[in-house]
Amino acid sequence: MRASDSETAALIWRLWQDGEATDSLPAGARPTTRAEGYAIQAHLEAFSRRPRYGWKIAATSLAGQRHINVDQPLAGRLLAERIHAPGAVVALAGNRMRVAEPEFGFRMARALAPRATPYATDEVMAAVADLHLTIELPDSRFVDFVAAGGPSLIADNACARDLVVGPRVTADWRGVDLAGHVVHAQVGTRYARDGLGANVLGDPRLALTWLVNELRGLGITLGAGELVTTGTCVVPLEIQPGDRVLGDFGMLGTIDVTLG
Repeated sequence: MRASDSETAALIWRLWQDGEATDSLPAGARPTTRAEGYAIQAHLEAFSRRPRYGWKIAATSLAGQRHINVDQPLAGRLLAERIHAPGAVVALAGNRMRVAEPEFGFRMARALAPRATPYATDEVMAAVADLHLTIELPDSRFVDFVAAGGPSLIADNACARDLVVGPRVTADWRGVDLAGHVVHAQVGTRYARDGLGANVLGDPRLALTWLVNELRGLGITLGAGELVTTGTCVVPLEIQPGDRVLGDFGMLGTIDVTLG
């Protein structure tokens, strides 16, 4: 007998809150399609004490896809209780992925509701209020997230965990070539790594458009005020407790987090 989507979501939520992981979901609860994964994920919001903060996109870069062994992006929900301010100390206890990902985030000025035809990038960008710099600290509730598969990772909220969000960017970001923009990441004194905005589906704006149309296909409205993170611009940064991760976005600003 197949478990209900809400029962499977409750199992994933318990693993998340207890800092535990599983080899795989039980056979009767394991999603076999992306749609089934999203149906389970939708029930995670019921466990959050606050309204949904926004959405994340996992695996928008080839490096990100290789990291979790999928061949296309995945959408996940950002929960408000997992949002942190720049400079915060975020505990890595229970986090098995142990990577940091500098990302562009877009705050919506108005809602984009489902419709019959796909949204174009120009109209999606016209609905954006602000750009934010972010650092994601993802994780999975699967011991071997590389072998879990896309549908189960979607059910696992697309590997969402913690997100550091900076204030709105005050520079004229709309005039910047975000695809060609260099993002420099520094992990303490241990190493540095550079990336480009083009690493996320060719352009962060295209990644945002993908998310809008993914939600459109699911019958979900992207709400006004919600934030969308568009995926890591840099090959995921290996981190450990005590590291300070700095994302330097040049003229757009910097953002940092310390790992506890």
